[in-house]
Amino acid sequence: MAPCFGEIWTAPGEKPYLVGYRCQGCGAAYIGEGRVGCSKCTSTQPLKEIKLSERGSLYVYSIVHQSVPGVPVPYVSAIVDLPEGVSVRCNLVDIEPDPAKIKFGMPVEMITRKIRERKEKNAEGAEETIEIIAFFFKPSQN
Repeated sequence: MAPCFGEIWTAPGEKPYLVGYRCQGCGAAYIGEGRVGCSKCTSTQPLKEIKLSERGSLYVYSIVHQSVPGVPVPYVSAIVDLPEGVSVRCNLVDIEPDPAKIKFGMPVEMITRKIRERKEKNAEGAEETIEIIAFFFKPSQN
């Protein structure tokens, strides 16, 4: 597994994907670990891990013009609705941060990018470079 931000999983040779959790009682879906039950039906059955869709629709966005030092602005912060019924906070990339170019409800798709590297020692004590990846959404061509 590569270190990632958010609920994203990857393994060598696999395309990264977002992980969600589904209630076995009512089918409600959630994102984020640590739930002890379903807030919809109050079931305390363990939630089943699911692979979330990589496509969704833009629910809402904000163009950020001020940020902490080192973070380039402007950028588009967004919430994307996925077909499973969960919403994901993310950055929208590969689109000009211009309200005339961004449409509510537009189709988007998940992508991942390396955002930095870090050095770690492996089990044998040798230093390795580990890539840190994060997920983003971009306008979909479909």
